[in-house]
Amino acid sequence: MFGFRKTRALLGAAALTIGVALVASGCTAGGGAPEGGNGGGEGGGEAITVTFLPKNLGNPYFDTSSKGGKAAVEAFGGAFEEVGPTEASPTSQVQYIQTAAQQGVNGLVISANDPSALCDALEEARSAGTKIVTFDSDTDPECRDLFINQATAEGIAKAQVDLIAEQIGDAGEIAILSASANATNQNAWIELMKTELEANHPDITLVDTVYGDDDDQKSFDQTAALLQSHPNLKGIISPTTVGIAAAARYLSTSEFKGKVALTGLGTPNQMREYVEDGTVTAFALWNPEDLGYLAAFAAQALVAGDITGEEGDSFEAGDLGEFEVGADGTVLLGDPFVFNADNIGDFDF
Repeated sequence: MFGFRKTRALLGAAALTIGVALVASGCTAGGGAPEGGNGGGEGGGEAITVTFLPKNLGNPYFDTSSKGGKAAVEAFGGAFEEVGPTEASPTSQVQYIQTAAQQGVNGLVISANDPSALCDALEEARSAGTKIVTFDSDTDPECRDLFINQATAEGIAKAQVDLIAEQIGDAGEIAILSASANATNQNAWIELMKTELEANHPDITLVDTVYGDDDDQKSFDQTAALLQSHPNLKGIISPTTVGIAAAARYLSTSEFKGKVALTGLGTPNQMREYVEDGTVTAFALWNPEDLGYLAAFAAQALVAGDITGEEGDSFEAGDLGEFEVGADGTVLLGDPFVFNADNIGDFDF
């Protein structure tokens, strides 16, 4: 199943208002459906409260996933909030997890900046009755109830390697511009990309991996440094939406435009001008709006007691249909999609 549904993707991606005020009424300390409710805030019961905690605020990717989450929470009659740090770092999310637990939030949906550093805080929240759903970037499995995976790590890694190989003639030096050095998903993809390169692309050499910490300026500067340090560089893979946009911005006005290929994971609205001006040929992603939408419905199903997170559990996710829980409490959205000049105009997010 593929994560893009044009009926949703073409609706547009209006900017999400950051810092929606917490709805204090309707918060319950328990992890099950609020007393007298049906898990959807109907029938006179208290509304299920769902808080989204992205890696950092002000990130267009997470703006889009939170937009989907908000739509889902509104669809099942719950109360939505988005909170988070301005910078993505391993411990920057801890205080927000603790606050959510103290406020009795029913479901916390989080993209983790570190697989292990958040576990103590998440365990405290779970003990207080909050259901924990990770999305985009997972924690250690024992620290949460469900992980909503955008696509398999193997599929994401292979898609990016295939794209760069095609763009540089399957030979030459490449580098990776990642997010933070601790990001669970980034590190998993990078290791799998290395395996894919070694197994199927012997003439491509990975010469460097650098980290922009999902900060636009740092990613821009790291791109410049890569090109200065590796004069024979033929391509860059950036498996992060902030990084690929910053790298494209640098390349678009540099002498390297058209000479150094760039691919990775990005959103159409970020990358459109760079595809149209020839800086970037093709890149990949799933629909982050669908990812947030699915994560919110997963939280609702946990809170309502419809599922426990065990393998084989199934639940309905609104417009996206039915999903099944796989091994290690993982729910798969779908496969990555390749954007290029022929199709990028069909999407708006």
